[in-house]
Amino acid sequence: MQQVKNPASSIALRVATAMHQMGIDGLPRNYELVYEAYAGSNPELVREFIALGKLKSQEALDELGRKYLPHHHEDGLLSRQSGQVRAEMSNFINLLNEEKISLTDYGRVIGNASKTILTEADLEGTPLGQSIKALKAATERRAHQNSNVVRAVVDKTASLADMQREADEAEAAKFVDPLTRLASRRAFNKAVAKIYANPEMPVLCGVAVGEIDDFARIQEQMGPAVAERFLMQVAKVLEAVSGGGDLACRFDAGRFGLLLYTSDEDEVGRVIELVRAKLKATAFVGSSTGRAPGQMAMSFGVCFSEQAPNAFDFTNFAEKALSTSKANGGDTVTIYGANDYTSKDWLIYKNKPVGGFGA
Repeated sequence: MQQVKNPASSIALRVATAMHQMGIDGLPRNYELVYEAYAGSNPELVREFIALGKLKSQEALDELGRKYLPHHHEDGLLSRQSGQVRAEMSNFINLLNEEKISLTDYGRVIGNASKTILTEADLEGTPLGQSIKALKAATERRAHQNSNVVRAVVDKTASLADMQREADEAEAAKFVDPLTRLASRRAFNKAVAKIYANPEMPVLCGVAVGEIDDFARIQEQMGPAVAERFLMQVAKVLEAVSGGGDLACRFDAGRFGLLLYTSDEDEVGRVIELVRAKLKATAFVGSSTGRAPGQMAMSFGVCFSEQAPNAFDFTNFAEKALSTSKANGGDTVTIYGANDYTSKDWLIYKNKPVGGFGA
């Protein structure tokens, strides 16, 4: 049996502790906000989060969230977009009103000309001739105005299409990791929240949080370019293993997540072992030596939805299990609460590394 060791080594555990100490409700949007603040990837968010003081109200947290995590506050984005659409449509309606007035004037000219035709016999030098000239001029103006209306309508339509495309791109981008093109942590949080849409009967599934062992050392010794190749290879393997049904994502640095829509321990174990085996079978070349730096080892922490009462604990328990794997030397898979939950041999074990980074 393995016990969780050194919980402070995980950002997720520090986040959970900080939220408890500050009295912040365990809502998914609060967790992500505090996580981003503690991760330190956005200095402005960190400064504004600290400026809220020791006791942070939900109103203040939501205001900060609307600025930095808008996907949790879609109403603000939709409201702005709706206002822009209404403004564009208002301009369009004004154009239609102008068209209506022009058509009215055009009809009046035609009516006057018709009356003249009925009452005048001699066209030359008569009001009828003048009316015909006016009708010709009005026709030319009408054609020119119609041309302007068409161009204006085309421009407005293109403007609305651009707005929709930008909104779609922004919506998609915030749920995609820019480097690996896997789902992002935000997409993972959103998917996990759906698992507990009915808290009394969560979807039966398992979550595996994995981390490349010694990733920080890989970055330092081999450089960012090589580290990115490692990340891309992990992403490639996770994407291939997850297929179309499960969700593979990258959290940050060398950490990844797998949301597997099955609670079968053997199947989850098979998937994780397949990932680890494929990574260890991949040859990587260092940028400076030109030699393979060794096998890629990866540790995992696993939790099943039956073990967690809510989305926050579901991920947090998997993070704790990962912390245990790392504390026991890495290259290890640990399931949260394995002693009480199951006796499957694959769930807690340590493979003896064959070659290592920097060896």
